[in-house]
Amino acid sequence: MLLTSSAARAETVQVVALAQTVDQVLNNIRNWIMGILAGIAIVLFSIAGLRYLLASGDPGEIEKAKGAFKAGCIGFGLAALAPLVVEILKGIVGGV
Repeated sequence: MLLTSSAARAETVQVVALAQTVDQVLNNIRNWIMGILAGIAIVLFSIAGLRYLLASGDPGEIEKAKGAFKAGCIGFGLAALAPLVVEILKGIVGGV
């Protein structure tokens, strides 16, 4: 079998991984979760503020605004708990 020099040599491929350990992967997940939840909470606070300003004394709209404020608070609370969730996942997976 005759091979030419271009067909005979193997191409080397380098795989560049962004995270080398499970710990880094879990920390990246935590950062994403915190960012997404905080962003959603800020949007909910903005919507709640606008609803409250535009309610003009309407009790139904004021209650909807209060509900959006509560949802925003829950979002910030979940974002604050994200590191705890990642620590629990590290314990389950065995990351240090």
